[in-house]
Amino acid sequence: MILPLTGSINKLGHLEVGGCDVIDLAKKYGTPLYVLDEKDIRERCGRYRSLFKSKYPNSEVIFASKALCATGVLKIISEEGLGVDVSSGGELFTALKASFNTGKIYFHGNNKTRSEIEEGLAASVGRFVVDNLSEIDIIDELSVKKGKKTKALIRVNPGVEAHTHEAVKTGQTDSKFGIPKESVLDAIKKITGTRNIKFVGLHAHIGSQIFDSGGFLTEIDVLTELAGNIRDKLGIDVEEINIGGGLGIKYVEGDDPASLEDIAEAITKRVKEKVAEFRLKVPKLVLEPGRSIVGTAGVTLYTVGYVKEIPGIRKYLIVDGGMSDNPRPMLYGSIYEFAAADSMNAERTEKVTIAGRFCESGDVLAKDVLMPKVSAGSVIAVLCTGAYNYSMSSNYNRVTRPAMVLVSEGRSRVIVKRESYEDITRNDNV
Repeated sequence: MILPLTGSINKLGHLEVGGCDVIDLAKKYGTPLYVLDEKDIRERCGRYRSLFKSKYPNSEVIFASKALCATGVLKIISEEGLGVDVSSGGELFTALKASFNTGKIYFHGNNKTRSEIEEGLAASVGRFVVDNLSEIDIIDELSVKKGKKTKALIRVNPGVEAHTHEAVKTGQTDSKFGIPKESVLDAIKKITGTRNIKFVGLHAHIGSQIFDSGGFLTEIDVLTELAGNIRDKLGIDVEEINIGGGLGIKYVEGDDPASLEDIAEAITKRVKEKVAEFRLKVPKLVLEPGRSIVGTAGVTLYTVGYVKEIPGIRKYLIVDGGMSDNPRPMLYGSIYEFAAADSMNAERTEKVTIAGRFCESGDVLAKDVLMPKVSAGSVIAVLCTGAYNYSMSSNYNRVTRPAMVLVSEGRSRVIVKRESYEDITRNDNV
């Protein structure tokens, strides 16, 4: 099983994370419950930072906050020396609450509203990542109005097909994201004609849950060739090349993502080669991992409410969560590893389907998985749920969102409170 860094099986046969027995956590905080291993997150931040600095000193690691945007999490990311990318006013507000160095905030988004741009300018974010030509006019207008000098990257649509799920590809030619590479020179000319925007670099992102370096290397080829054309035709040196994120993680046996060491070696080697080939002024290399920093650190706990057996057809374990706290199985067919948290060493003898509590037949977390015999009241753990579960959660059926606890060295603390009924009706008017 793919456990968090501090995950283990204790002498009671229970799953333990951060020195905390998860059965005790379920009793103390209730379920569903998101559990995060603090040491796992800090370790991965440190590995990213040190690996890329050692291989390419002029580099910066920026956390893709969409993977897990909570103030306590971003506080850890900031303490570990990473920057952060945000793609909405809400993510920006969260980063500011976490006391992020605003110069290390990159503001993304393919449809930033005027108010969000104003919020970014007021916060003095380090970079706006421009996603379309019309956005340039709005950023400049508001920058002039506020007396702000703004640094911008162009998000390039590189025409690179990543080998991943169709819904999380972002770099292919037919995409809602980015400016086609053929139009990048026009975009830069438009920026250089503005009063208050300075062009500093190129950005691209080809997708998510990517297992090998091939797509990243092709992306680097595109961006460095563009940088050469920009210098030759416009006389402008590209100061930054931002290759986005997307490195995948192992969710289940059979998943085989490249190691971070191999990815770092391949990426930095190719950037150096292409910088030399196109005789570029050495750019800053920026990358934006999200899932690969927080994904494995997360475990979600559920309690089985009912066991329903349809003779000769299927046995259901019906849990107290589902599609509102983890929509990924329904959206992408995502597969997870499940465990009986109080009997980790027990033999898996029963084929079961783990279903959620929501009013949708599709609210199924896993079909026909082998589990030990469990009964109503048993706690089930779902592994590798640190990325995109909390971020994509909802109040479907007016069910309150779970709490999130951070665990470390035998201690646990709530970093996101469990919602109450008052919380979900707070903005209703009669």
